[in-house]
Amino acid sequence: MSFRNKTIVLTGASAGIGRMLATSLSQQGANLVLAARNPEALEQTITACTNYSGKVIAVPTDVTQAEACQQLIERAIATFGQIDILINNAGIGMLTRFDEVTDISIFEQVMQVNYLGAVYCTHYALPYLKASQGQLVAISSICGKTGVPTRTGYVASKHAMQGFFDTLRIELHSTGVDVLVVSPGFVATDIRQRALGADGKPLGKSPRDETQGNMSVDECVRQIMWAMERRKREHIMTLKGKVIPWAKLIVPGFVDRIVAATIRKTTST
Repeated sequence: MSFRNKTIVLTGASAGIGRMLATSLSQQGANLVLAARNPEALEQTITACTNYSGKVIAVPTDVTQAEACQQLIERAIATFGQIDILINNAGIGMLTRFDEVTDISIFEQVMQVNYLGAVYCTHYALPYLKASQGQLVAISSICGKTGVPTRTGYVASKHAMQGFFDTLRIELHSTGVDVLVVSPGFVATDIRQRALGADGKPLGKSPRDETQGNMSVDECVRQIMWAMERRKREHIMTLKGKVIPWAKLIVPGFVDRIVAATIRKTTST
């Protein structure tokens, strides 16, 4: 599949994976509708895309609000007349042990952004994706495959995303709409610095040793686009991520220990 002249709606486009995806898709001639909460950061993404042939618009959007997601899709149709791909990339992290949480509302916040935001955007875009026999893309995580210490809320939101899109894929089987769930591992973005801590506020500093085991954003985006081009149903980016679902069936306790050890190894003290 070529991205040239395709209309692509991309949430979480203001930084990290989203910004690099926008730039890479723009290079290939896609028409982009970029969404995020921060208008100034969105404008920086647009600036990074202006040297290429595709048209790009920014629509400041809070994906936790269903009405805002509806307006995002309506703006895409008003501007380009169609939607070929929706990439649900908006996300927020959470990093704290459950027994240390003092602001329980962080679970609602994380679920609203990571899961319900994808549900809202998908709901309003789906009629147009059916018309174009387009593609739904969910940027999930290996955390959608297994439990990970200090990430209860984040893991729950990614499990919800995985289950939703796996089910939707079955429902859309005869419509021509393909559903891709992408599961990266640790990627070199600032998501952990922005993650919510026990008190519900952004940490400001990653508790993880960011010098260890991170995939580059460039490589992550390359793999996402590779999977999109082939209209795959799922793409897990790491060997560990591919092994874990099978290992959990046979030696679930061993998987728990490996995951816990990995987090301890990569977390600063």
